[in-house]
Amino acid sequence: MVDQISFRSDVTVELVKHSAGDADVLWAARVSTKGEQATVDPNEDVTKSAGLINYLMRDRHGSPFEHSNFTFFVQAPIFMWREHFRHRMASYNEESGRYKKLEPMFYVPGPDRKLIQIGKAGAYEFVDGTAEQFELVTQQTKKVCESAYEAYENMLEAGVAREVARIVLPVTIYSSAYVTMNARALMNFISLRRKAEGSHFPSFPQREIEMVAEKYEEEFKKLMPLTHASFVANGRVAP
Repeated sequence: MVDQISFRSDVTVELVKHSAGDADVLWAARVSTKGEQATVDPNEDVTKSAGLINYLMRDRHGSPFEHSNFTFFVQAPIFMWREHFRHRMASYNEESGRYKKLEPMFYVPGPDRKLIQIGKAGAYEFVDGTAEQFELVTQQTKKVCESAYEAYENMLEAGVAREVARIVLPVTIYSSAYVTMNARALMNFISLRRKAEGSHFPSFPQREIEMVAEKYEEEFKKLMPLTHASFVANGRVAP
């Protein structure tokens, strides 16, 4: 009996823990001139030090931004993870298809997903598809996923090892992982995986990883507003 298959068009990003704030940048930077006296003052008005943060960002003195850390729980299709794992300035722990049965949850593009690529590599853009194309993508994706998961369950029921049975599953199946990055690495990720006005360097992210980057940036902005504002003001370039 095949488990109930579900389809989604979104990603999950939850901030599960953090040690992050603009004050972290300040004390890390000040140690270069104050040494052991560069302690954290809990009563300091960090907004008065926006100029120091902006100086560090502008002149790309990046190490003070490495003392703030974010840990996210992320659930997204495997094809997104293939791109995410290319960012080596992060720590990952992903669920394993060798040790647990993978849930029948699959990604299918939503109606706002652009389907047509125009131009060649390095100089291209995506535009909306037709209603017929969207229906074709939806139908074929669901058909393949349902068939693949049925084959997966058939092998498991026959006693085949999970690590073997999973080979039939498509990359649109969801996987989850904990992702830990410091603020400098997070800015690098956002700069590369979001297409945003004001960026000094163009970015052409696949939409699904951009969805993750958007949610990362929301949390980054909340916890480190001065650092985020400086990041944006300086062209969204990681220091």
